Amino acid sequence: MAEPVCLIDTDMSGQLCVRREAVEILEKITQPVVVVAIAGLYRTGKSYLMNRLAGKQRGFALGATIESKTKGIWMWCVPHPTKGEHTLVLVDTEGLGDVDKGDEKHDTWIFCLAVLLSCTLVYNSMGTIDNDALEKLHYVTELTKYIKVKSDSKDKDQSKDFMSIFPSFIWVVRDFTLTLELEGRPITADQYLDSALKLKKGSSPEVSRYNQLRTCLREYFSGRKCFVLERPASSKKMKQMEQLTDADLDPSFVEQAQDFCTYVFKNIEAKTMSGGLSLTGRMWGNLAETYVEAIRSGQVPCLDNAVESLALIQNGRAITEALQFYQSEMSSKVQLPTETQEELSDIHAAVVKETVEIFLNASFNDRDQKHQQELMENVKKEYEEYCRRNVEESRKMSKSIISRAFASVETAVKEGSYMRPGGYADFRSDVEKAIEQYRSEKGHGIMKEEVLKEYMDENEGTTQSILSADKSLTESEQHIEAERLKTEALEQNQRVLEEQNKIQQKQIADQEKTYEENLKQLEQKMREERKRAQEDYARVLNAKMKEQKDLLEEGFKKRSDEMQRQIAMLSSWPLENNARSQLGCSVDHKVRNMYHGAHAISLLLFTIDLNSFGQIISKIFYGYKIKSGATFSNALYMDDIRLYDKTERAVDKCPWILVKK
Repeated sequence: MAEPVCLIDTDMSGQLCVRREAVEILEKITQPVVVVAIAGLYRTGKSYLMNRLAGKQRGFALGATIESKTKGIWMWCVPHPTKGEHTLVLVDTEGLGDVDKGDEKHDTWIFCLAVLLSCTLVYNSMGTIDNDALEKLHYVTELTKYIKVKSDSKDKDQSKDFMSIFPSFIWVVRDFTLTLELEGRPITADQYLDSALKLKKGSSPEVSRYNQLRTCLREYFSGRKCFVLERPASSKKMKQMEQLTDADLDPSFVEQAQDFCTYVFKNIEAKTMSGGLSLTGRMWGNLAETYVEAIRSGQVPCLDNAVESLALIQNGRAITEALQFYQSEMSSKVQLPTETQEELSDIHAAVVKETVEIFLNASFNDRDQKHQQELMENVKKEYEEYCRRNVEESRKMSKSIISRAFASVETAVKEGSYMRPGGYADFRSDVEKAIEQYRSEKGHGIMKEEVLKEYMDENEGTTQSILSADKSLTESEQHIEAERLKTEALEQNQRVLEEQNKIQQKQIADQEKTYEENLKQLEQKMREERKRAQEDYARVLNAKMKEQKDLLEEGFKKRSDEMQRQIAMLSSWPLENNARSQLGCSVDHKVRNMYHGAHAISLLLFTIDLNSFGQIISKIFYGYKIKSGATFSNALYMDDIRLYDKTERAVDKCPWILVKK
């Protein structure tokens, strides 16, 4: 994109709407997207930071007046500077608190969309992080009213799940003039933010109000980072920011701004949904449409519903596009008839590999691989049709060649040239020459021998007539020749059978190869999604454990205990929740949170989970306790844990119970 475009605007009725122009641009982006959104009060220099990330002097509109320049939500898609095969999507939001707008709810929706659509949310403010600055970020406290994680949950407050689906958070403090010190000791910008987010003890309304926003920031965003930027230039120069180069700016500001950009490029990963589901530009555009449509209809955007909507949109389209690719590639690469079945098979195999890749890149949350199976059934039908047409075209071509090769023989037969003493020997010589010519020509296809057999069978009566009419042969010689003809016919039948068997075997092998390629790519995608899911899980778990520790050290034991309960509930996620929803596989039995079953996929799931789950167990201090009182966790590395007893109640009373060490 040469310049930013508006993604989300306000229509004539005052409702949010997604601009078609932006969606059409996103439709063409099939790479994973890294989405960086910026929010903050109007006229605080948000757009300048986005232009800096794009590596451009100009792009998002800058202004030197009190008027807010950015309206709605704008996007700028550029190649990611450090992550190959990724697109960096920069999202600039309308300035919050614009007095001309006077619509607090509009600001809240803009802020919510920035949170829901981004991988990292940059909050831009001026001066310092004090109570006043935090109060201006009050939109965070409204998120529980405007965002739902689970559609079927009876719990109205789903904020405990926000950390798993919210972006990381970067606070950029502009025009910072203070010295980074705390109690006489130098501190980092991150420590400065942590200090500003510390809670107060007490239960008064004032303390509760003071703590509310800080608690939300601490508990909603798993990754928090802070950058302080000095004033870039004099007030006079600041009015011409678009014309200024780095040489015109304060060197400290340039260095600090570059540190911010480097951190974003290096640390912010591609946008995913719950369970490690990666989003392309096209999917991200559909996600924006889904959220905005929910807002327009008076509903609260819901992550579960968004995933379902995306799956519905993307998977049907993925089938269509992948199948169209297969049809197009086969049409351009296959010239029927192919000389051998292997030739058709090799083309099919190469095209199928790309077809599956296209589908997997375009599909989203394909539970139980239902849509992938539908695609492969369609591909199978297409290939079977190619095989049928290959046979048909081969028959046509072989018949054409055989007509040319046997033309002189057929003419001589019609003229009766062979109906004389010694004529049979001449007939046999001419037939053998015609067969040799027929087999030596190219372009028969795979039915060469079968068409020859059929031709010889059709003309068997002619051969017998010429043989019987040749009075130069004795009865014994005619008998010998008749037997030789039978032997030749049997040999030809055998060649035909071998030819057809080879074709059938190759087609069976093609199906197996297609299945193997399909499985190979599916497993690769599953591993990648599983890895992302585990990384997300580790991110959330580490953040919650840090928050639990900080709360305990700050003297908030009750809050710390509640966070510990969230950590305990989170511990079952890798094996139970994500395995079902993300990999879409049927796990036969779950005994004490372990996989158990005969399917190969169960073993695959267990193997993938093994190391990460072991790390989780070590962190949250759970193990198996037996009657002797000993507790150990290495049993969790066993590939099969089964409990047997006469009744289910007896199993529940089994001495092997999961306890906290």
